[in-house]
Order: sequence, then C-alpha cells, then structure tokens
Amino acid sequence: MVNYHLKISGRVQGVGFRWSVYQLARQFGVEGIVMNKDDGSVYCELQGPDNIVKELIVKIKAGPTPYAKISEVKIKQGIIKNYHHSFQITH
Repeated sequence: MVNYHLKISGRVQGVGFRWSVYQLARQFGVEGIVMNKDDGSVYCELQGPDNIVKELIVKIKAGPTPYAKISEVKIKQGIIKNYHHSFQITH
C-alpha cells in the first residue's frame, strides 16, 4: 500500500479533469481525493497497491481528458491515511 500526493499544473481546471481522475480512481479501486487549487492546479492524493497507483499516475500524466493540457506533475510520497475506502472530489 502506497500513498502519493500529486500537484498537476497546466490547463486542468474547467475541463473535466477532476471528474476524469475520479472515474479512473474508482475504476482502479484507488482511494483518495482530488481538488482544484487556487493557483489553477489540481491536487490529488492516491492510495492503494503500489503497481495500481503507479499505473493510475501514468494515465493522469497522459491527460485523462482530451481537453486538459498538462505541463507539470509533481509527486511526493505521503503517509497511509483512512479515506474510508472511497475516492472523493473535494473543494
């Protein structure tokens, strides 16, 4: 089990990015959160089996929606948290 925190920059707000990440996370069975940040980036926390989370990160970096244009993804390892077995879009 791993926990990663991502800060995704580029054209990622107002293009369905959070919803696309939410759908992928649910499909992959990954727990965590995704939210818009005031600086125009999107922040997400992903938690689950190492190989599954890494595969999800690859899909996020590729742009989960055709309207997004990702310029940078910063990744930090986090600590295991209790997300109550869910993935949520937060504000």
